[in-house]
Amino acid sequence: MRRLVVLLGTSALLLVGLSACGENDGDTGSNTGKVTVSGEFGKQPKVTYDGELDQEDTETTVITEGTGPEVEDGGTAMVHLYIGNGYTGEQALSTWDQKTPQVVPIDKNTLPALREAIAGQPAGSRVQVLATPKDAFDGQGNPDLYIGNGDSVVFVVDILDSVLDGPEGSEKKAPASAPEVVEKDGKVTGLDFSNAGKPSKKLKVITLTEGEGAPIKKKSYAVVRYLGQTYDGKKPFDESFSSDTLEARQVGVGGYIKGWDKGLIGVKAGSRVMILVPPSEGYGKAGQGKQIQGDDTLAFVIDVLAVH
Repeated sequence: MRRLVVLLGTSALLLVGLSACGENDGDTGSNTGKVTVSGEFGKQPKVTYDGELDQEDTETTVITEGTGPEVEDGGTAMVHLYIGNGYTGEQALSTWDQKTPQVVPIDKNTLPALREAIAGQPAGSRVQVLATPKDAFDGQGNPDLYIGNGDSVVFVVDILDSVLDGPEGSEKKAPASAPEVVEKDGKVTGLDFSNAGKPSKKLKVITLTEGEGAPIKKKSYAVVRYLGQTYDGKKPFDESFSSDTLEARQVGVGGYIKGWDKGLIGVKAGSRVMILVPPSEGYGKAGQGKQIQGDDTLAFVIDVLAVH
């Protein structure tokens, strides 16, 4: 099944198709209608329609060529995305309106038009795809987006960053007093506090791997994997290393606990850090549920996989 997960408020919309992308040999056949895309990379594009778009062949155009890391076929990208109905000339979806980029796996399950737009392109690129109904949604349309089964579809994709599989960079030696990271089959599964020192009353950020990508700034979007455990806790209270799902979230705007919003600033893509969060920078005196008490120091292992 083809997939593209895009967040609409708190719900997820799954766009589905079933076939491979058609070949475009440069002959546009009887393609009709015209689409013009303007605006800067990273900002909401202005898409203008001149006539009804009717694509017999899918056309891909690189509007802005980036200079960042290339997104490989089989990899993952953080993107902003516009989808328009070529028949009506109406916007169907925009992640700029949602104020949240999306994390899109690029593989055989990806919508063909999106795979065509993203695979092989460097981060920093803006790509336009004028897709046939077949290459957009397998000729089935998408009722949730008011796209009919015979409608050609316009995609404008801003490739913000290529998402890493894990930390990449220079490994750093952790202080002897730091908790030990426990891994199984290459995935973080917990923290061992048996040889750790007493928790500090101040926020501490320990770099375990120093990446070479862009640093997180206030209001940056970051894609991360993480594990959290109370200091001296026996098991994690939350983690994402066992999940295949990734999402982009903004840092430094209150969406995370204070310890994350402060501690992640300056951390580069490709890094693995341990953040030790005192109660005042975590969930405060109230704690969080049954697992986190008001006086608990929290220990996190965070892999920063992409930043924009």
